[in-house]
Amino acid sequence: MRGVRLPRLPRTTRGRRRAVRALVLGAVLALMPATWMHLSTGDRLRTAADVPAQDVAVVFGAGLWKGRPTPYLAHRLDAAAELYRTGKVKVLLVTGDNSRTEYDEPSAMRKYLAERGVPDGKVVSDYAGFDTWDSCVRAKKIFGVDRAVLVTQDFHIKRAVALCGAAGVESYGVGVAEPHDATWYYGTTRELAAAGKAALDAATRPDPHFLGARENGVAKALAASPGAGR
Repeated sequence: MRGVRLPRLPRTTRGRRRAVRALVLGAVLALMPATWMHLSTGDRLRTAADVPAQDVAVVFGAGLWKGRPTPYLAHRLDAAAELYRTGKVKVLLVTGDNSRTEYDEPSAMRKYLAERGVPDGKVVSDYAGFDTWDSCVRAKKIFGVDRAVLVTQDFHIKRAVALCGAAGVESYGVGVAEPHDATWYYGTTRELAAAGKAALDAATRPDPHFLGARENGVAKALAASPGAGR
């Protein structure tokens, strides 16, 4: 095609070797975040049936549509409700975006869970879970969660477990499977870019967008549960 210049390969053997080394180095650097996530999760990924019982499940937000949870978020909440019903967890911490008055993920999540039989007193809302790192840090520093089951889609669960581990929350992940539709492929592709940010967050450990004061919602909900402190 006229006007388009293709990159020229180095003419010398030394130049070609340098180009190959640069390509290899670039590939290694690109794969490092994904490798870190794989090593960080280890045997921490489980199903709802075999995940070890914990006091708390953390459910990450995934968007609203006309004030109701999107299908992906609804599937996360369905899985969390099942964990509660089967006694795998005692309290659900729903974490999402409430940066605008007209957009309130945690309240929509709470309402959805109530419609499915989860008592309101067993659901705690984090209104400043603006991204995965923020949700993990706030679970630890604001709500005092040291161990948890994390609930999200299968393509996101490794990043969630790795980041919560870096934030000091010992966790197991339950990844919700989805049909491989356009949304699933978008989410999976997005994770490739998000892995780099996740590795940077784990290394630098920035403060969340909003930290705020310590809250006792999780502790109060657990205190009202029989067999608390399991």
